Amino acid sequence: MKYRYAMVCSSNQNRSMEAHYLLKRHGFDVSSYGTGAHVKLPGPSLREPNVYEFGTPYKQMFDDLRRKDPELYKRNGILPMLKRNIGVKAAPQRWQDNALDGSFDIVFTFEEKVFDTVVEDLNTREQPFMKTVLVINLEVKDNHEEAAIGGRLTFDLCQEVCLLLFFIVSLVYHLKHHCTFTGLCIDRSS
Repeated sequence: MKYRYAMVCSSNQNRSMEAHYLLKRHGFDVSSYGTGAHVKLPGPSLREPNVYEFGTPYKQMFDDLRRKDPELYKRNGILPMLKRNIGVKAAPQRWQDNALDGSFDIVFTFEEKVFDTVVEDLNTREQPFMKTVLVINLEVKDNHEEAAIGGRLTFDLCQEVCLLLFFIVSLVYHLKHHCTFTGLCIDRSS
């Protein structure tokens, strides 16, 4: 059985995309999203971020920042990050607008505020199939180094979850097909 994974951070740029990149490279069925109102990337100062709408292609952001100040955005890692993102998917997507993408089995978030938004959204969505979703938060700082560590940890956890779920499914199958239950109860208290 193959599971569907969603990776979610605030802007669908760094943390969620690093995890998306790693899982996609290893054959996982994965999507990624952001929960913010807009996509924000660092600018020349903290008070001057670059702000884009969700759905703006990564290539367009890349070209815009390369035109503005190629040295700054190369040095702070934004251009290499956008180049990676271009190879993963076309544009950042907003979690709250993803209902048409279908359901997910496991959702990873990378910040408590994002986790809260995802859980609240799932609780208010119309659920035609009433499917259980496992939502896991990994607290990951929004910088390139921590995103790389968080992405690797997410990949490792996804592998472990797959093994655990495979074991459970196999166990249930074997119990169902190879064991006879007689209702015998063994008292081990004595």
